[in-house]
Amino acid sequence: MRSSLRAKAIAICDEKIAKKGEGVGLSFYAFFANKNDDPDLLLEAAVWWIKTHELDHFEKAVKIREMIKSGV
Repeated sequence: MRSSLRAKAIAICDEKIAKKGEGVGLSFYAFFANKNDDPDLLLEAAVWWIKTHELDHFEKAVKIREMIKSGV
């Protein structure tokens, strides 16, 4: 996952956790606007989430943030 997407994903996770608590879940779609203005970036996130890590559609934001920070 490219560094700009990592930074954005961590920021989104931090924001969601701050608003809704550590139990909040999200999907990789949370990292994008409601319109598909960057299909390559969306596909990159989807591959990391679904194919590489075989994650469920919704995962805890805390888990995703830690995975991204650790470079997994």
